[in-house]
Amino acid sequence: MELSEVDLNLLLLFQRLMQERRVATVAEQMNMSQPGVSNALAKLRRLLDDPLFVRAPGGVVPTPFAIRLAEPVSHALSTLHAALNPETGFDALRVTRKVTIGMTDIGEVVFLPALVERLSREAPGIALNTVRDTSVNLGNEMAEGRVDLAIGLLPQLKGGFYQRRLFDQRYVCLFRRGHALEDAPLTLAAWRKAEHLVVVSAGTGHGQVDDWLKRRGVQRRVRLTVPHFMSVGYILQRTDLIATVPERLALQLAAPFSLSLRALPSTLPEAPIHLLWHARVNQDEGNRWLRNVVIDLFADSATPARRTKSV
Repeated sequence: MELSEVDLNLLLLFQRLMQERRVATVAEQMNMSQPGVSNALAKLRRLLDDPLFVRAPGGVVPTPFAIRLAEPVSHALSTLHAALNPETGFDALRVTRKVTIGMTDIGEVVFLPALVERLSREAPGIALNTVRDTSVNLGNEMAEGRVDLAIGLLPQLKGGFYQRRLFDQRYVCLFRRGHALEDAPLTLAAWRKAEHLVVVSAGTGHGQVDDWLKRRGVQRRVRLTVPHFMSVGYILQRTDLIATVPERLALQLAAPFSLSLRALPSTLPEAPIHLLWHARVNQDEGNRWLRNVVIDLFADSATPARRTKSV
């Protein structure tokens, strides 16, 4: 038998008869006439090729087949009811789920320590997973539900997404403590003369620093180029190289790697860092709760969420 052959109302009637064992009572509960209940039961009997219920003193009794059928039918109807009527009130302390966030290596350094610490206290059943926004098609992954949130400078996420600006990322100069530039004025000439560690983070918004410098003809003595930010602290700690990096990353690296940071001698454009989520989860209570945690931890000011424009 195919499910398309079965009317859901017949299964509801079957469940009620199993519980009440009286046609008159079921008719009243389901706002039907007794002949209507009898006709519906007759249809179900034909579909299942079993009497299901037989007359007995005071009502009806189920057949052995009906008894075997009762538990799976009840479970199926209960599952369907729960899916159509989800409980309200997200309980972070009791929820168990896996959450995937798209972010860069900078994001992992800047956001994850505080976020994991907060979740350990307030939502210990949430397991975090991160993906690089450059290693997957982030828009598709979020639209299809495999990535829940994204944090960063992500201009490629346009139609169908909501975004909330967290802060404007400033850039600073980072170098080891005891470097010749630590006590001397950091002039543009001194900055240009120093040997630089440059991060070419393909596919991220941080490439705008190099683009901005090139457009203005600002030359640097590039000694080393690396494809990501994860090695920056280790390299600067043991060399005289300097690096131009996002300020929040510099603040995270300074103490563990004995580094100093200074304002740049030339003002670079700030990078707007956003929290983004797909429209499909905008009303999801768990996603909303997690968004609020991220905003509480990292947002500079209370700017409202807005939906990105379609393309």
